[in-house]
Amino acid sequence: MLSKNQIKSITGLKQKKQRQQSGFFVVEGVKTIKELLQSQLVLHQLYTTETFHIDANPIQMAIGSYRNEVLISEADLKRISFLTTPNKALAIFKIPQPKPIETNGLIVALDAVRDPGNLGAIIRLCDWFGVKNLVCSNETVDCFNPKVIQATMGSISRVHINYVDLVDFLKANKLPVFGAFMEGCNVYKKQLPENGVLVMGNEAHGISKEVEAAITEKISIPRFGDLQATESLNVATATAILLSEFRRG
Repeated sequence: MLSKNQIKSITGLKQKKQRQQSGFFVVEGVKTIKELLQSQLVLHQLYTTETFHIDANPIQMAIGSYRNEVLISEADLKRISFLTTPNKALAIFKIPQPKPIETNGLIVALDAVRDPGNLGAIIRLCDWFGVKNLVCSNETVDCFNPKVIQATMGSISRVHINYVDLVDFLKANKLPVFGAFMEGCNVYKKQLPENGVLVMGNEAHGISKEVEAAITEKISIPRFGDLQATESLNVATATAILLSEFRRG
């Protein structure tokens, strides 16, 4: 049975401040946990209602993480889970140190994206389309938020994510900077380069004026409906369409 202090320390990881202070984040679900165990991420503790049979990679083996499995009751799992219906296991991983941003290839940059589901979906899209570097403004939701982790479905381990002053980053960057705007050039009629930065804006306000000043080319996804009454696309949906166009060859 888990103690009150153990439960408090685990559930506290729902808060960004606690994650930053402890250096840990939570992952739930057998499939995602197993996927992350095969990555470079380091397991701290695994709580499960049934024997997990950790198939750890050499790093996990070397540090003994494969031993960090604790069998708990379903009642205890429910106490520590952030899900309405807990999924057999909850793991705590160490937050990795950010890797240097590779200033070549295609980079996705996010300007104050606030919704965890959107960020999680965009991380997964970066993984799908082979975008290694995701650059986030400091106002963007924390990528180790439990809801973000859930939405990435394991892709969090394959995309390098950095939080920066986005304006400074874009000004110092030598790649062409594309921004998604309603009044931009039709993306379907534009030849897109292999190297560049694609900036996506906030769900409600789009790209800020400060970030807009650092953008070299504005692109848009045209509307084809007869009434053209839809105001905008969800930011993750728009990211998927634009990344597909960048990769069309």
